[in-house]
Amino acid sequence: MSQSESDFLLASYDYELPEERIAQYPPEVRGSSRLFVLERGSGRNVHTDFAHLPDFLPKDALLVVNNSRVVPARLFGQKPSGGKCELLVLTPPPLLKSCAIMDGEWAHSRCECLLRPGRSIRVGDRLTFGDGIAAEVLVKKEFGQHEVELFWKGDLVERMTEIGRLPLPPYIKRDQEKDDVSRYQTMYASPEKSGSVAAPTAGLHFTEEMRSRLKEMGVEWAEVTLHVGYGTFSPVREEDIREHPMHSEYVEISPETAAAVRRAKAEGRPVIAVGTTSCRTMEGCALQNGGEIPEGGWHGWTNIFIYPGYRFSVVDHLITNFHLPQSSLIMLVAALCGRERILNAYAEAVKEEYRFFSYGDAMFVR
Repeated sequence: MSQSESDFLLASYDYELPEERIAQYPPEVRGSSRLFVLERGSGRNVHTDFAHLPDFLPKDALLVVNNSRVVPARLFGQKPSGGKCELLVLTPPPLLKSCAIMDGEWAHSRCECLLRPGRSIRVGDRLTFGDGIAAEVLVKKEFGQHEVELFWKGDLVERMTEIGRLPLPPYIKRDQEKDDVSRYQTMYASPEKSGSVAAPTAGLHFTEEMRSRLKEMGVEWAEVTLHVGYGTFSPVREEDIREHPMHSEYVEISPETAAAVRRAKAEGRPVIAVGTTSCRTMEGCALQNGGEIPEGGWHGWTNIFIYPGYRFSVVDHLITNFHLPQSSLIMLVAALCGRERILNAYAEAVKEEYRFFSYGDAMFVR
C-alpha cells in the first residue's frame, strides 16, 4: 500500500456527514443492522444485512471479541457548597478495586476522572454522590480531567449501578432511556469485566443466534478485554497526526485466547478483530512482545496508535462501525485498507443512507 504525506495530515481524515445519519437509537431488533462489506482484494463494496455476515467470513476464521462491560460511570452529586456536580469515572473499576485501601466500612483508591463544573471545583473539595460514594479532589488537569481519591462502601460497581448513568457518547443528543441499559452492552459482556465507559460497539450487532450459527460453521470464538476509556472520544488535535498523544487503555489476554490466536497464526488461519478495541488489544500486546501474542497470555496498558503505514502483526480482517471524522478510529481502519479507499467507502455509505457511529450499522473490512 503506497504511503503519502497526506496520510499524516489531520485534515485528510475529514468527510461530510449529515446530522441525520448519526444514529440516536439502536435498531429496533438487535442484529438487524445493515452491513457494508469492503473487499480489499477486488476493490468492490457489497451492501447487505448483518445477518449475512457468515456468508462473507473466510474459512476457518478466528473471531476475537472484547468482553468488557460498560459501567454506569456518570455520577451526579454535590459540591461542599451544596451545588451540583458530575463525575465521570475513567479508571476501570476492576483496577480501582484491585489496589483499594480499606478504612473502616469505606474503601478508597486514586482515580482518574472528568469533573464538571471544572472551574468551581477546587483541590481539596470533597464531593458526595449519595450515601455510598465520595471523592476528594487531588489534582486538576486539562480538558476537565482530574485525579481524585475515590471512596465507596461495599461493591463499587453495585454502588455505581444504583446511582450512576451510562456515559452515552456526546453525539447521542438525548438522556439515557430504559433500553440503553441492555442495548448499550454486547450480549457477551462479562460482569467480571465491568470497566468500560464506552461500549465496544462493533459487538452490539451480535446475537446468541448469530453466535450459534458461527459455531455450527466452525468459526472459532475467543475473547479479550480492553476497558474502553473516554479517550476513544477525544479528538485528534495535532495537524500532523503522528504528534497525537494517544490515551492508554488497560487490556487482558487470557492464556486460552493467547493459545487460540497463536494457533491460528501458526496454521495460517485468518484472525478477525470484532471492533477497533479488540484490534488495539492484540496489536498493542504484540507491539510490546516482539510482534506476537505471548504464550500464557498478557495484561497491561497499551497506548498504541494505529494509522496508515502501520504493519499489522496479528489482525487480518476487521468488523467495525462507522467512525467520526478526524478520529483515531477512522485512522486505524485506514491503516488496514488505505485512507482514500475508506473515505470513498464512507461517502458511499452516506449516499446509501447507512446509520453512523455507536448505534449505527456495521462494516466488514475483508
